[in-house]
Amino acid sequence: MIRFEDVTVTYHGASEPALRDVSLTLDEGEFGLVVGPTGAGKSTLLRAVNGLVPHFTGGTLAGRVSVDGRSTRDHRPRDLADTVGMVLQDPTSGFVADVVEDELAFGMEWLGLPPTVMRRRVEETLDLLGLTELRSRPLGTLSGGQRQRVAIGAALTMHPRVLVLDEPTSALDPQGAEDVLAALQRLVHDLGLTVLVAEHRLERVVQYADRVIELTGDGWVRDGLPAAVMADCPIAPPVVELARLAGWSPIPLSVRDARRHAGPLRRALDASLVPSAPEPAPGSAPLAAASDLRLRYGPVTALRGVDLAVHAGEVVAVMGRNGAGKSSLLSSLAGLARPQTGHLDVAGLDPRRAAPDVLVRSVGLVPQQPGDLLYATSTGDECDTADRDAGRPVGRTRAVLADLAGDVDPDRHPRDLSEGQRLLLALAIVLAAQPRVVLLDEPTRGLDYRAKRRLVAALCRLADDGHAVVLATHDVELVAEACTRVAIVADGEVVADGPAAAVLASSPAFAPQVAKVMAPQPWLTVRDVAAALELAG
Repeated sequence: MIRFEDVTVTYHGASEPALRDVSLTLDEGEFGLVVGPTGAGKSTLLRAVNGLVPHFTGGTLAGRVSVDGRSTRDHRPRDLADTVGMVLQDPTSGFVADVVEDELAFGMEWLGLPPTVMRRRVEETLDLLGLTELRSRPLGTLSGGQRQRVAIGAALTMHPRVLVLDEPTSALDPQGAEDVLAALQRLVHDLGLTVLVAEHRLERVVQYADRVIELTGDGWVRDGLPAAVMADCPIAPPVVELARLAGWSPIPLSVRDARRHAGPLRRALDASLVPSAPEPAPGSAPLAAASDLRLRYGPVTALRGVDLAVHAGEVVAVMGRNGAGKSSLLSSLAGLARPQTGHLDVAGLDPRRAAPDVLVRSVGLVPQQPGDLLYATSTGDECDTADRDAGRPVGRTRAVLADLAGDVDPDRHPRDLSEGQRLLLALAIVLAAQPRVVLLDEPTRGLDYRAKRRLVAALCRLADDGHAVVLATHDVELVAEACTRVAIVADGEVVADGPAAAVLASSPAFAPQVAKVMAPQPWLTVRDVAAALELAG
């Protein structure tokens, strides 16, 4: 169904190809998973499937890409729209309507389908992806995860034979991600849909894949069966890292398979060695505090009497299903949203009343769409401007970016960076100002496991230096590695707030992979298990 034959893609001005001599085939009814480091070329591979590369992106493509026998050299993206459905990393970039139901129907209107067919498919898709309650909602009022489901639904209503998805679960809560992936599995198995997915959160996806396509970061690609590729792939989910640590063979790809191996490992560990999170200093005042916050957007109630206090040295995760109010809480702390009632104190300021130039030195927010903070024509200019705006020495932001993202070309336009690199650039701009309170909204979209480890190290350094950090995230693995506390929000209210280990281990929805494999023992990460094994001899 999808065939790459000796494909090399080189962008204008690039010293090396983004893809180099790629040859692979994905048959009808196969689920292919694309993995690789941040910026390795995964989006390039996906966009080559429907001809966006090179017809839209520019550059040169050598070799041949064909879909259902049609070459992308001779068929532009519009010519393949009846066969290939595509959802990009930023789902809002493809929206053309204002309301959920209209967005689901637009592609079918463009294809000229009869109204009766359109109505039936819209209803089927609303049910399939759990969007029924949102059908009449304006797209602008949806959370990031809800928009992501709408974008997937808009592609599915056209009944493509090939569905290409770039990080489809990055903004979804754990249950929403499971529902979407289960729906895709049904379409693959029952209707022969061919699915090609690029995803960094392998713990969610790898067990569903029929084939894994690994991009090594230098343009080369290898593909094979999931277990074979994962056996030595440098980017692997926690369950695979745990299997390598324990020496399990064959490598399990799911929690269920890993638990079958885990009995001896659990017996070898002493649960009393589980590390405990540091407690705030007794009597210390919180750096960020919200009390009885209530916020409405027109008819939609976002926050209903929220209470939250974050002390210096804490890294607090705010978790909950899509649309629960997480982003609204962070926006309120940053002064971007103005709750109608309640009390706010961030580093001694009320963000609703503080002057922006004063507030920015006290609180910094990295939004879900990091491009909102980027406006210069090169990465280097963005960094230099951030230094001037924050009153920091020249080179400060570049140093922070290098620590987070490694070597990033300062001459590249921010729009030419990968989604993960743009996020790290926005994070570097915020961190360079050294605000006392740091707010991150979905900070791991587009980041591979190695980039997330660098992010965890940066967050731990902030906490050690006396900053307060608040994350709104669905990434339970990040929370397990970095956070001292978890607050769970549901329908605009905080329904749980406590130490990360206690909240995560007791939640079927938010427990990380290691906690599920090692239950009833309360281990959260591979690092914790490795340390305990070393102590146990």
